[in-house]
Amino acid sequence: MIEAFAAKGFTSADCEFLHVDNSRENRMDAYTGYNRFLRTAQGRYLILCHQDVLPIHDDRARLDALLDELTRIDPDWGVCGNAGATASGRIAARISDPNTGDTNQGGPFPARVVSLDENFLVVRGEANLALSHDLAGYHWYGADLCVVADVLGWNAYVIDFHVLHKSGGSPDGSFAALRSATCRKYARAFRSRWHHVTTKRSIFLSGSPVRALITRTFPLNRVWRKLRGY
Repeated sequence: MIEAFAAKGFTSADCEFLHVDNSRENRMDAYTGYNRFLRTAQGRYLILCHQDVLPIHDDRARLDALLDELTRIDPDWGVCGNAGATASGRIAARISDPNTGDTNQGGPFPARVVSLDENFLVVRGEANLALSHDLAGYHWYGADLCVVADVLGWNAYVIDFHVLHKSGGSPDGSFAALRSATCRKYARAFRSRWHHVTTKRSIFLSGSPVRALITRTFPLNRVWRKLRGY
């Protein structure tokens, strides 16, 4: 993989190749390993990819041009990749793999998405993104990264950078288990709640306009604080 990317212009002159060696034992999962890369990588952009991804025709110059174009279109992009899903559930992809062959759908590109496939991700360094500390495994981290980016004010896109992913994926039992863990994690993270600050001011955080309206109309938090004497 490194040789193939080097032949396309990703050379050690201005690129670094970081890896986790799990060949003998499972030293780090995707969340832990990629968080290490996100902390330590020195580049302006960080590619997170599988070891079985190979460039086909597109090279370093094309990727640089695509990222420059994306920055002109949306200065707030934080992560992009070659396959993902939009908010309506439409698939956007420019990839070749054993399941679908040469796939080009969901364009024109760049296409804004809410989740990305994990085989090839480009993370913008200045976005300061990270994967969830309280999730573990080898699935759903593309979706997790996009959610974290959205919370921090960054957007996600699929770009027209064509690579070959030599694996069709492995949605085994851990795929469903991690899906459930991800749902539980974000149910808690996005729960409605009061947020108190040291100036004795409070705001109510909720994605539900109905719950927020009820709370503003009937400020139960103020009543509770008065009952407690502060």
